[in-house]
Amino acid sequence: MLEKVDLKKTLSKDAYKKALKPLQESLASMDMPMKEVGLPVIILFEGWGTAGKGRVISKLIHNFDPRWYSVVNTQPPTALELREPTMWRHWLTLPEAGQMSVMDRSWYQEVSILRLEKEIDDITNLRRMNEINNFERGLVDNGYLIIKFFLHISQKEQKARLEKLDGDKNTEWRVTPDDWRRCRQYDRYSRIFDEMLEFTNTSWAPWHVISGMDDNLRTIEVFRIVDEMVRNALQLRREQHAAPKAASNVILPGDYPFVKMPLLKDVDLSKKLDPEKYKKQLKKEQERLSRLHNTIYRKKVPVIVVYEGWDAAGKGGNIRRVADALDPRGYEVVPIASPSREEKNRHYLWRFWRKLPKSGHVAIFDRSWYGRVMVERIEGFCEPEDWQRAYREINDFERQLYDWGAVIVKFWIHIDPDEQLRRFEDRQNTPSKQWKITDEDWRNRKRWPDYEVSVNDMFRYTSTTFAPWHILCGNDKRYARVQALKILNDAIEERLKSKK
Repeated sequence: MLEKVDLKKTLSKDAYKKALKPLQESLASMDMPMKEVGLPVIILFEGWGTAGKGRVISKLIHNFDPRWYSVVNTQPPTALELREPTMWRHWLTLPEAGQMSVMDRSWYQEVSILRLEKEIDDITNLRRMNEINNFERGLVDNGYLIIKFFLHISQKEQKARLEKLDGDKNTEWRVTPDDWRRCRQYDRYSRIFDEMLEFTNTSWAPWHVISGMDDNLRTIEVFRIVDEMVRNALQLRREQHAAPKAASNVILPGDYPFVKMPLLKDVDLSKKLDPEKYKKQLKKEQERLSRLHNTIYRKKVPVIVVYEGWDAAGKGGNIRRVADALDPRGYEVVPIASPSREEKNRHYLWRFWRKLPKSGHVAIFDRSWYGRVMVERIEGFCEPEDWQRAYREINDFERQLYDWGAVIVKFWIHIDPDEQLRRFEDRQNTPSKQWKITDEDWRNRKRWPDYEVSVNDMFRYTSTTFAPWHILCGNDKRYARVQALKILNDAIEERLKSKK
């Protein structure tokens, strides 16, 4: 892609002045329309050192109300950030709906400059570029506009600019040994940039490779593309709001290996554990988990445990028995309720990326991202195409966590309707338990058949080989607790073996 850029093209001062003013006026008028339709915009700049990223960003943001944008100066990942999932730190910078993020470098550092300088192998680099494509597709599918610029200059021009900066005592600090080395190895870096641009030049987030040789031309080109793409996105958003929603029946789980799961109606719920066996097995599995917790901390293996299940199925008690075996300094229980305003204004997975455990720690989610394909689907909190697409987005998410090195264990605690009714009535008739039962619980119970369909779909489309579902037989709470501990311990041990 770089060789197709005309580096000799320039724009005269008169032509620049003529084109600049209308573009400035148009850009300055887009803040409120973006706010009104809730359009989040990400504008990212990559390119050669000294190609003019900082200068063009400065010119661009002067057209906008500073209340509606933020500038993200993306630095190479720190040693601690390198222990986290590749995309983790970039999820945290996502703008809210109606706001704009302007990025001086971005997630593309990890698959370009750092590919060479950290000696990242081709397979890892390919996986990371796939993660980027999935990340950007998920954002665009959920309403984001991504505008990507790569500023290109020749090796001769880069050398001249470095010499000019280095020769002035006021700017010499801006030139580092890395800058000179990259200039000397221009052809090597150019090949890496070209591979990156080709692989990540997608229909949902295409690259705009622009000459950085001439300041006037670079500014007008960036202004024009931003203005055009934002205007088109605003128009599309208005048309989508005005048009009636078309019915959709397309499930998109992604190209992943799945584990065949039984239907809920076929699960045997008669299994029980008598009190004496329960005490012995509970103690044995908790001691086992306690030992494993020390090992995963030492080996920096993160563990993510997801609990879903019917109301009154016993999630709280089950979580408590797992937590009792863990060092309180090394785990967190994350209760998931309805999203806040801040969370609603971003991609629905944003709030879960923020709660991931550190390497060597455990995160236990009491409800999770699966609300998208259950309660949000059933209650109509999102459009059909949103939850149908979410299976793939969730699988992409969990695959990134697995590739990071995480143990992912997902539990569905299953009970039958009669057992649920017994527990509801017990809560309602016991003063110390009445806080546990709400009108919403009774309303959800009436929709049991709808939830059963959605749970079976969830198993079918998200029980992958790297993050399978485990159905806990919850009519007997004691059995379910021991069952959960055994499954969790086995999963941790299996992952530790694979890391040797």
